[in-house]
Amino acid sequence: MLRTILAAVGLLIAAPAALANHVEPLVDAGWLSERLGDDDLVVLDIRSAIDDGGDRGTFEQAHIPGSVYSSYTDDGWREMRDGVAGLLPPVASLERLIGGLGIGNDDTVVIVPAGTGATDFGSAARVYWTFKVIGHDEVAILDGGFAGWRAQGFTVASGSGEGPEPAEFRGELDASLLATTAEVEAVRDGQAQLVDARPVDYFRGENQSPAAKAPGTIPGARNLPHHSLLQEDATVWYLNREGLQSRINAAELDSETPTVSFCNTGHWAATDWFVLSEVAGFDHVRLYDGSMAAWTQDEERPLAVARRGLGKLLEFFD
Repeated sequence: MLRTILAAVGLLIAAPAALANHVEPLVDAGWLSERLGDDDLVVLDIRSAIDDGGDRGTFEQAHIPGSVYSSYTDDGWREMRDGVAGLLPPVASLERLIGGLGIGNDDTVVIVPAGTGATDFGSAARVYWTFKVIGHDEVAILDGGFAGWRAQGFTVASGSGEGPEPAEFRGELDASLLATTAEVEAVRDGQAQLVDARPVDYFRGENQSPAAKAPGTIPGARNLPHHSLLQEDATVWYLNREGLQSRINAAELDSETPTVSFCNTGHWAATDWFVLSEVAGFDHVRLYDGSMAAWTQDEERPLAVARRGLGKLLEFFD
């Protein structure tokens, strides 16, 4: 029987609590405003050109007071290896990046996307997952990002400010949150449910990312488009809390079955991972960071596409 677990709407946003308690995965602007200035809180602004979210110059024009900036696209949160874009960097590289932002192991990190689009939310989800996969659990995403903060009338600051004082940060890879290509090949026989986070035209093979060498999806995958999990409210993009359960049910996903989310380069898939693992309470959710960019490197791996006039995906070997 299909079974999904979705937290009540009121629990999706963190209730007021001391930072000494475990921070909830998704927090709102009011929660964050009450905690600005706390010694163990780091507000990490990751705006980038994705969905016209901005850059360092945009950050210097206006940002949440006390926040630090790191470009999601330019500062090394993902890397290309062996022709595959979007891969998780080595732990040592992430330790240097995170420590250089003044973040230590005892800090609570609130990630601030631009709040300007569904793909932009994936930036926050991917950075959130990155913290989790290297063992840092005290991390959250600001729902609505900076656009939501500003739209709700909270105070903004300007200027470059002083750079953060470097901190010592140590990470340890949690392989249970990361799926390799070999592992995806091994679980295709039903040991796990594969979730394709791409829009339906990519899922059906009618569109193709430049990062992938062929169109289509991994055979047996279910489609849960990342953008369907968000909604726009007065130009600000928030997680669509009221619609999550219906979307998950429509994809026929089982919360107790091990799950692997993927997309083209592990970006959109981070939104699905975040929703399923951190909000809906699914057990054993992993992110395939290589996604279709890695899967299609080998022409022997199977793909599924929708043939014109047929209502289902057909498997073929490239």
